[in-house]
Amino acid sequence: MRLAAVAAFALLPLLGGCVIYSSEGGERKVNINAANQVAVQTEVLEAVRKVDFDGQRLSVVVGSNGCTEASSFEVKIKDTDPTELSLIRRAPDLCKAIVREGVTVSWTYAELGLESGAAVRVLNPISL
Repeated sequence: MRLAAVAAFALLPLLGGCVIYSSEGGERKVNINAANQVAVQTEVLEAVRKVDFDGQRLSVVVGSNGCTEASSFEVKIKDTDPTELSLIRRAPDLCKAIVREGVTVSWTYAELGLESGAAVRVLNPISL
């Protein structure tokens, strides 16, 4: 009985997991599972068709199946020069009305916590 307790105690470190999230870069997650295998997960950035910003508002054309709106996205902001933005879709658009030309979603600079006229770079890939 005592040998079983010692063996179980010795195996505890192998049964635990560790998750490391780097909020510095914001896009990288590292998971270490019970077998000490490391899996790196990167968030998928939504492909955008067009980006337009005028110093007051950011407007982006994205693909849609009919239910995409600005609240469908999480906007991650990295305080660099210029400011870097990443758009990450929170949930897939499962509607059935495919909008071939895409939809325009937009945010004011104030909503994003940016100063008027701030230089901005969008990191999402472009899909024509």
